[in-house]
Order: sequence, then structure tokens, then C-alpha cells
Amino acid sequence: MSTNGNEAPATWLSQDAHDRLQAELDELIANRPVIAAEINARREEGDLRENGGYHAAREEQGKAEGRILYLKELLRTAKVGEAPDADAVSPGMVVTIYFDDDADDTETFLLGSREIASTTDLTVYSPESALGKAILGGKSGQTCTYTAPSGADIKVTVVSFEPYSG
Repeated sequence: MSTNGNEAPATWLSQDAHDRLQAELDELIANRPVIAAEINARREEGDLRENGGYHAAREEQGKAEGRILYLKELLRTAKVGEAPDADAVSPGMVVTIYFDDDADDTETFLLGSREIASTTDLTVYSPESALGKAILGGKSGQTCTYTAPSGADIKVTVVSFEPYSG
């Protein structure tokens, strides 16, 4: 089960996670002049075709700008606080499942953004992953099947889910 194709599931961030991501964004933006100065210094060294320092600085700039764009969009669209209680599996929930028909083979994980992975000891699965898509909207006791990257069909049953409290 999944949401309609036009609307991405909400990304919920704790206030702490939001503040850390905002601090990272601020630091990346503040570091822009340093990277630009490094590029200019390397450019003045001469032939750009064989200037490894110049190309490394440009690559670093590209990565930083990509991260800035990503963080700006994430922080613009994220919801801060506790995810609302839900009667079905949704992003921001701690989910326990079991595999195949073996109720002893369980796994508990957080269904959410990879960005939150640094704030928890839980394994984090994205709602866009094969497993995430399969259980999204699921209820306790519901069995879902998904295709693993290896091509194998895997059956899981939702045992429980609750909002992540961080």
C-alpha cells in the first residue's frame, strides 16, 4: 500500500534533528567563500587540464552545493515535532515485522528518512524502499509481499507500529 503518486509522505523530524540539519546547512553556506577561494587559488596555478587540486576543489564545491539544495528542500518540507498517531504504518513509526511465517524471525526498525539515522540506534528503512513501500499503510497482523533487490519475493507480517519518540 502506498500514498497516491503525487504526494510524498511527510518527513517528520524531531526538533533536535531539525536543529542539527539547520546548523549543517548554515555551516555549508558559510563555507561557500572558502571553497570559492580555494578554486581561485588552484586556477591561478596554471594549466587546468592537469591541475588535480583545481578539479578536487570543484568536485568539493559540487558536493557541497548538492547537499545545500537537498537540506534546503528537506527543511522546507519537513514537519517538526511528533508524528501524529496513526491507525496504519506511516513514515516516522517504529515498526516490528516478522519474515515469512516465522513469528520468531522479527526485526524492529524506524520507517523514515535516512537523515534521522544519525539520531537513533535503530535501523532506518526509507518509505521509498521495497520493504517501506510494501508495509506503508499496513495494519497489525497484515501480511505484505515485496520483491528484494535480489529478485526474491519476501513475505513480511506487521506485528506492531508506534510513533518514533526519538
